[in-house]
Amino acid sequence: MGIDPLEIGNEGKIIIGVVEEMADSVLEEIRKNKYGKNAEIIGEVSPDVKGVVMETVVGGKRVIPPPIGDPVPRIC
Repeated sequence: MGIDPLEIGNEGKIIIGVVEEMADSVLEEIRKNKYGKNAEIIGEVSPDVKGVVMETVVGGKRVIPPPIGDPVPRIC
C-alpha cells in the first residue's frame, strides 16, 4: 500500500525510555495491566550510535531517520 508504519500515527502504543537498571522492574509493572500484558523491551541506548537503529527481520541494521514534519494527523 506504500504506507510506512514508522511515519504514521499508531494509537494505543507507547515507547518509554528507562534507565537500564530499572528496565525489568518497569516492564514487570506494565505487564500487570491488561493493556500492557504484551509489553517488551525492544532496544537499548548505545554511546556508539547517534539516532535509532532497528534490527530488520533478516538480521540487518537500519538507521531510522526522525519523522519529517508532524507525523500525527489532526482529527479534531
